[in-house]
Amino acid sequence: MLEIVQMTEDMGDLVLEMVEEFYHSSAVSHEVPMPVLEQTFRDAISPDPILTGYVLEEDGIIVGFAYVTMFYACEVGGRCLMFEELFLKEAARGKGYGTAFFRWIMDTHPQVKRFRLEVTEENQRAIALYESLGFTFLDYGQMALDR
Repeated sequence: MLEIVQMTEDMGDLVLEMVEEFYHSSAVSHEVPMPVLEQTFRDAISPDPILTGYVLEEDGIIVGFAYVTMFYACEVGGRCLMFEELFLKEAARGKGYGTAFFRWIMDTHPQVKRFRLEVTEENQRAIALYESLGFTFLDYGQMALDR
């Protein structure tokens, strides 16, 4: 049975192991240094609500993780929830856990007007899941300036 719980500090080693696997998969288009990934975990478990981390547990065993963040989107006139990362261990894939997580987030955040995520073109399995949930591609690219 799947349970979704908020991340805690004691989950760090297990989560970071999955984060490393995520960042060495087709879901990501570039490498991210380990100190950045460690900082992200610390931010996700901090009291600052800018980033929230969740783990997905199957019978009490952590089988996945997710990071989400929220911001205001002018083009929809309200809150937007960004799925920053979602990862399931290989043995937990194909069991409906990704769908269950998305539905749970959508149900627990009724104030959100848009749910958003990024996906690489190579990640066809993820694209199929997202489209089955109603996600569509936006017609513009993104640009970034890192500091």
